[in-house]
Amino acid sequence: MAASSYNYLHKYLDDPSYSKPSPNSTQSPLEILCRIQKDDRFHGIFAHEGADNLRPLFEKHEADVLGYWNSWHIADPTQQFKASQMAAAALLVASHKPEGKSYDFFIVHVLTTSHAVRILLPLLPAKFHVPLVRQWWLLTLAVYIAQLRPEVKLTSVTDYDRKDRDWKWVEKQAVEGKHALDAHYVKALRAMETAAQTWGDGDEFYLKAAVRFADEFDGWGGFGSEESASAH
Repeated sequence: MAASSYNYLHKYLDDPSYSKPSPNSTQSPLEILCRIQKDDRFHGIFAHEGADNLRPLFEKHEADVLGYWNSWHIADPTQQFKASQMAAAALLVASHKPEGKSYDFFIVHVLTTSHAVRILLPLLPAKFHVPLVRQWWLLTLAVYIAQLRPEVKLTSVTDYDRKDRDWKWVEKQAVEGKHALDAHYVKALRAMETAAQTWGDGDEFYLKAAVRFADEFDGWGGFGSEESASAH
């Protein structure tokens, strides 16, 4: 898999000249996503969302993307990875419009790959930790822009009424619910529960996000001109 997936994105990590200090740095990944959402330079660059936007994004807007990539200043790797996992859950759930039936198939991979990074980090030498997280961050930015930068409304999670539904309810939806055979659905729920277990969930952000996702989910979208989950 590593050999077959080594593509044009790796040059940004292999070549240190692409990593530069940013004059607009922040330690908050959500703040950067908010900046991108409001950035007119990305307005109207794609006719529709979808994976076919990724290569043109880097071919035509490389400098803008890398500017945001470098603006995430990692001063405290542990706490900022914690923040990145919260951002991944927020991006999936808090960008979803309640009236929409389908969740974004590509944005869910921001969450599940964050979970994969969490699994890998303890197994890798420390010198690879920050580069791996930055690689995930570049993928996150690319997917977010390719999917037309949906607004992340945190209150749609923080103010969500979970109606006494807890993690046991979430787990039951994952293994017995009508979408139990959808691997991406199950992995998303598992990623959020594991993040809650890893970092704590005193404000119930992960629990509320998981309950909302499990309750509203009715398939995948975000394929753009090929809007069909059956092909995936």
